[in-house]
Parts: sequence; C-alpha cells; structure tokens
Amino acid sequence: MRVVVSGSSGLIGSALCRALEGSGHDVVRLVRRTPRPGESSWDPPAGTIDTAGLGRIDGVVHLAGAGIGDRRWSPARRRLLVASRVGTTALLARTLARLDPVPRVLLNASATGFYGDRGDEVLNEESPAGTGFLADLCRQWEQAVAPAAEAGIRSVRLRSGIVLSAAGGALARQLPLFRLGLGGRLGNGRQWTSWVSGEDWVRAALFLLEHDTLAGPVNMVAPEPVTNGVFTSALGRSLHRPAVLPVPATALRVVFGRGLVDEALLASQRVHPVALEAAGFAFRHRDIDTALPAILAG
Repeated sequence: MRVVVSGSSGLIGSALCRALEGSGHDVVRLVRRTPRPGESSWDPPAGTIDTAGLGRIDGVVHLAGAGIGDRRWSPARRRLLVASRVGTTALLARTLARLDPVPRVLLNASATGFYGDRGDEVLNEESPAGTGFLADLCRQWEQAVAPAAEAGIRSVRLRSGIVLSAAGGALARQLPLFRLGLGGRLGNGRQWTSWVSGEDWVRAALFLLEHDTLAGPVNMVAPEPVTNGVFTSALGRSLHRPAVLPVPATALRVVFGRGLVDEALLASQRVHPVALEAAGFAFRHRDIDTALPAILAG
C-alpha cells in the first residue's frame, strides 16, 4: 500500500512509519516544512494540502495534534487543542473526498477521552460519549471525518488509551521519579487506566489498514485495563523500586489545573477492545505485569 501519515515525527507516528516501511509499504509523510523525498507538504492554518505531492494513495493515517497533557488547559491552549485536531481532520477529510480515486481507508486518531470520567463502568465502542471538554473535543474530532466517510472511504476512529513506551509519552515522563523510588499513585489510585503497549498499537494500526471489514470507532487499548494504583505498583515492581508516595489530587490541580487533572489524569475509563478482538487481532501484551517488563527491556 501507499500510505500517507500525518504526525509522522511523533512517538507513535515515527514507530508506525518504520513498521509500514518494514512491511514493504510505501510511506508519504505529511509535513509542514519544505518537503524532502518521501514527503508532501500541508499548511493547516492556511487550509492547504499539496495533493500533487501525495500521488495516488491507498490509505491515510492521521495522527497530528497538539499534546493533550503537555501543559495546563488555558483558554488559548484549549483553542489550539481543538484546531490541531478538529480543524486538521476536517481539512484532510475534505481533501481526501475530492481525490480521484479516493483512498481505500482513513485511520483517524481519537482517544478514550471520548468516554469521559465513567468510574467502574465497563466501556466498549458502543458506549455513548461522556461529558466535559475532552469528551466534547473527541466527539467533534471524530465527527470531522464525515466528508471522507461520505465519499466512500472506509473510516476508522482510533480511540487510543495511554500508549506505553520507554522512548516517550506518559511512561517515559514517569520513569525518572519511579527509578529514584519516588513514584506512587495519582490521587486515590482507584481510577481505571486504559493502556496499550506501543508495539501493540502499531500492530493494531497495520491490522486495521489491511482488514477492510472494520470501520467506525475502534478502541486501541489492551484487553486488561487496571486502576492507577495497580499500574503504579506494577511499574515499581518492574523497576525493583518502591512506589508508595502518592500524589494528592489537590497538588496535581495546583500544578496542572483542574481541567487537565479531572478530565485526563484522574478520569476513570475502563475500556475494552471489543472490535479488535472480534476481528481476530491478537495482542502480544494483554496484561500490565507482563507488558511493563517487555516495554522497559525494549
């Protein structure tokens, strides 16, 4: 396949591009700077994509977007989060719908934040959206795919949980403290964490590109979510360090702001990958106790 990837320089995007090329696919990276060979340019604020540089394409994986947990959700930051997800997706979907021929498939990033803070409720792809800024952002993000779906492009909405990799992301930010024995649960630790290894995320994306029976929302999470308390204990064991220093919710809110803390860091989402497993996808890392040692060793 000839596959266009946005967000190709990020943690997930770069791993996906390596896997695609390793599997024999032709990858075109969508970039905002002057393109080099194997790249094509776009300018989301200006609403333009160099379609001539794309050529004839079979699939698209859209991963671009400002980091949800990188900083406090000020009004300006919230606007950027919306523009970098909803705006770019709408631009890409409209552009793909006008191509002749259209691509066969679009995998568009979303997040388990779609479900909001749901306590102990078991969630699957049929569960309704939650409430709050992050849930509303994810809902708009997914709706922006509509022009591509209406043009007959198989459109998959990737509701990703926390992608675990020692090379970056949430886990890499935690490792220095945990290695010093200064890690611990967030808040009371009872909130559910839906996670997936970086390796399984990439394998699932390749599976979705190649299996034309799947469309709509797909939960990109491992089959066994855990509470934050269980996760931090497992991480401490994997590093052979204690993980007994909790971070109070009030302290988190002072540092990161109430919105980011309550809707992301402390939100409880017990999400299961029903669509992937029903389609026959086999996870290599199903549970946190076997996943973390493999991830940290990799």
